[in-house]
Amino acid sequence: MPQDRVVPVVLSGGVGTRLWPLSREGFPKQFWPLTGPDTMLQETVTRATGPGFAPPMVICAEAHRFLVAEQLRESGIADARIVLEPAARNSAPAIAAAAMLAAESDPHAVLWIMAADAAIGDLPALHAALGRAAAAARAGHIVAFGMKPTFPETGFGYMETGNSLAELDGAYAIASFVEKPDLARAQSFLEGGRHLWNAGMFVARAATLLAELERLQPELVASVRASVEGASRDLDFVRLGKTFADSPSISIDYAVMEKTAHAAVVPADLGWSDVGSWDALWQVSPKDERGNATHGPVELLDAENCYVRSEGILTSVVGLKDVVVVATEDAVLALHRDRAQDVKKLVDQLKAAKHPQAAVHRRMYRPWGHYEGLIQGDRFQVKKILVRPGEKLSLQKHYHRAEHWVVVNGTAIVERDAERILLRENESVYLPLGCVHRLENPGMIPLTLIEVQSGAYLGEDDIVRFEDTYGRA
Repeated sequence: MPQDRVVPVVLSGGVGTRLWPLSREGFPKQFWPLTGPDTMLQETVTRATGPGFAPPMVICAEAHRFLVAEQLRESGIADARIVLEPAARNSAPAIAAAAMLAAESDPHAVLWIMAADAAIGDLPALHAALGRAAAAARAGHIVAFGMKPTFPETGFGYMETGNSLAELDGAYAIASFVEKPDLARAQSFLEGGRHLWNAGMFVARAATLLAELERLQPELVASVRASVEGASRDLDFVRLGKTFADSPSISIDYAVMEKTAHAAVVPADLGWSDVGSWDALWQVSPKDERGNATHGPVELLDAENCYVRSEGILTSVVGLKDVVVVATEDAVLALHRDRAQDVKKLVDQLKAAKHPQAAVHRRMYRPWGHYEGLIQGDRFQVKKILVRPGEKLSLQKHYHRAEHWVVVNGTAIVERDAERILLRENESVYLPLGCVHRLENPGMIPLTLIEVQSGAYLGEDDIVRFEDTYGRA
C-alpha cells in the first residue's frame, strides 16, 4: 500500500433505534437511503474514494455482513476489507482492530475513522479538513473533527478548542471535553464560539493509536490483539476471533481522546448531521414552501413543518404542525418533533412487550436475495422469496415443517433428495418434512416464488445446513 494514501475505516455497528420503525436491529439506518438515492453506508464510503485513498475497511456485525458486501458492490467498490465483530463493543475495540489490521502492511498508515450513518453536505470542505487532519496525524496527533454548532444541541458531546498547533494550519489542541450539556450551557457554547460538536470522526496513524491504546487500555488491546491473531478469512470477510468479546465496551473518546496528550481538533463547517433522530432527518431534508419534508406516497393538506415518510402505503396528513409520521409495511409511528429523542424509549417498551417489529422487518435480507413474510397463521405461514440471478440457497433440511414452492417469475432449479427439478413460471414443487433440498436461480432475471410452510414449528432456526456457498453454519 503506498505510504501517502489514507485508509478509510467505516464503523457500521450502530442500530439507530431513534429512527424506528425504519431503522431496526436487523436492518439499521446506515443501510437505508435517508438523505439521497444512496444508502448512508454508500454515501460514507464513496466520500473516501479516489487516488488519495486506500481501499476501505468496514467494521460491522456478522449479521450485517452480506448487506455491507452487497451495498459496496452496488457502489462499485470491489476491494474493501469487511471486518466482522463477534460482539458489539463500542468504538474503541473496533478502532483498535482496524489499526492492527492496517499496521500489518504499514504501521504508519493514516486512518480516517468515521461512522457509517452521518450526512455531510459540503464534500470539498470535508476533503479540505481531512487534508489538515492528515497533516496533524502525520505529526503524531490523534485528530478529531469538530463541527461548528448551528443550534444548541443537548444530545451531542462538545470539544473546547485550545491553542493552535505550531506549524499545523487549522489544527488546535483540545482544551476540554463536555458531555451532553443542558440547554442553557449548550446555548452559551453556541454563542461563545470556542466549542465544537464531537462528530465521532478521527484521523491518526495506526502506530499512534495503538501506542496510546496500549498505554491507556492494555486489557482492551490484549483482547483485540488475540482476536486479530485468531481471525479467520472467508469470502471477502475477516472474522475476528472470539476474544474480541472480552474487550470492555468503551468509546474511543473515553478510552483515549479524553486522556491522551496527543489529542487535537480540526474545526470544520461541513453541513454535518448524525441523522440521529427523525427531527434531525427533517432538518437536513429538502422541504416544500410550508417546511414539510416527504418521502414516498404522501399527501398533505394544511400541514406545516412536518416529516412524513411512507415505505409503501399512501400516507396522508391533514392540519398538523411539527409532527413526524412514518409508515412501513408493518408499523406506523406518529410523534411531535420535540419528542424525537423518546423513540428509543418506545423501542425499549416494544421489546419488553415482545413485539417482533421492535427488531426485525417483514423483509429479511440474505446473501442470495431476500424473503418477506406475507401471512402467518396457526401451523402455517406464507412468504415471498426473491433469489438474485446466479445465486442459490444452502443445501438444507427441516425437522418440523414441510414447504410448497410456486414460481411466479423467473426459472428455478430445485434439488429434492436425489431429484433435480426445473421449474418455470406457474409451476410448483412440494418439499416434505425432512427432505434435503436446495433452491437455485440459473437465469438472468430475479427468481420470485411463493413459499407456503406448514408444520408444528416454523422458526427460522429449524434448519440444518449441509452445504452453503456463503460460509454459514
